[in-house]
Amino acid sequence: MEYADLLNAGVYFINKGLLNAFKIGSIYALGAVGITLVFGILRFAHFAHGDMMTFGALIAFAGTVILRNLGINTEPIPTGLLALPLAVAATIILALIIDRHVYAHFRASKSPPVVFVMTSIGVTFILQGIIRLVGGTGDRQFFFTAVSNGESIREDKGRWLVKFDWLRDHFDGFTQKLVITMPQLWLFIFTAVALVGLHYFLNHTRTGKAMRAVSDNEDLARISGIDVGRVVKVTWVIAGTLAAIAGTLLAMDTQYKPILAFNLLLPMFAAAIMGGIGKPFGAVAGAFIVALAETFAVFDWRPIAGYLFADRFDMTASMALVPAEYKLAVPFAILVLVLIWRPTGIFKGQVL
Repeated sequence: MEYADLLNAGVYFINKGLLNAFKIGSIYALGAVGITLVFGILRFAHFAHGDMMTFGALIAFAGTVILRNLGINTEPIPTGLLALPLAVAATIILALIIDRHVYAHFRASKSPPVVFVMTSIGVTFILQGIIRLVGGTGDRQFFFTAVSNGESIREDKGRWLVKFDWLRDHFDGFTQKLVITMPQLWLFIFTAVALVGLHYFLNHTRTGKAMRAVSDNEDLARISGIDVGRVVKVTWVIAGTLAAIAGTLLAMDTQYKPILAFNLLLPMFAAAIMGGIGKPFGAVAGAFIVALAETFAVFDWRPIAGYLFADRFDMTASMALVPAEYKLAVPFAILVLVLIWRPTGIFKGQVL
């Protein structure tokens, strides 16, 4: 085995394994934090959260089309980022409308949590219908839009290539390139900024401390003079913001799909439960654990084996631990094991 083969295997592992896991983990983290905040304040599992992500992605796509039709091109920064504030605002408004006209009624009547859960499932179906009615049932590419004269033009994804040219001077046969797409780069940046900002907000602002107080004991917080209604609104603002960011950046890196939330909801709940329901940063840890487990369970090790152990293995059969079609079984298994072994999660959150 030559050094070039080792370097090729390492870069391939980073490209197809680690970067993909961090991308998925960032999406799960943003979604799981929103889910765990809603549960911590409102005490119910919000199953419509994934469809809020899809809604945000749809609004961002519509904004991108409008900007491209106006001839606005901000390459290498994707135009979709300019539409992200619109998506965030629309998703926040949607969340507040749903809370005011649906969930607030059940809060006022002191309904049990199971009623909220069933209601959130109903909201899920309604949102799915609205999304399909407005955006259609087909998939959409963020980087293929029509300009005003009717011609179709392509906005480049703005791939960033980190080239190891200096390694080629020392190792013959080094061919791999470390590739990070522009949407992935922005996803990592937004995730880091959002989580750091959320940490500061929850620990160093009056509203954040009020949210933590309501999460610990709503009745005591109300007696202490905390405006619980305002805390609820702030919770939906944060959850809607994170949902819009996650949905938009995922759709930009892959494509917009009306069923964008279908494959996200179970892993996000698994992450939130693993980290500890009601613990935002536990949800972040759970999200990356679930993403790493999911990614490397379906990761095909054949290319790496080909670089490191050429002609020693049968390369015709897949070397993945789990077939790709059973990818969702991984977070489901993690969810079941956590509920059995440690129902409060890693950071001892609330029990479902």
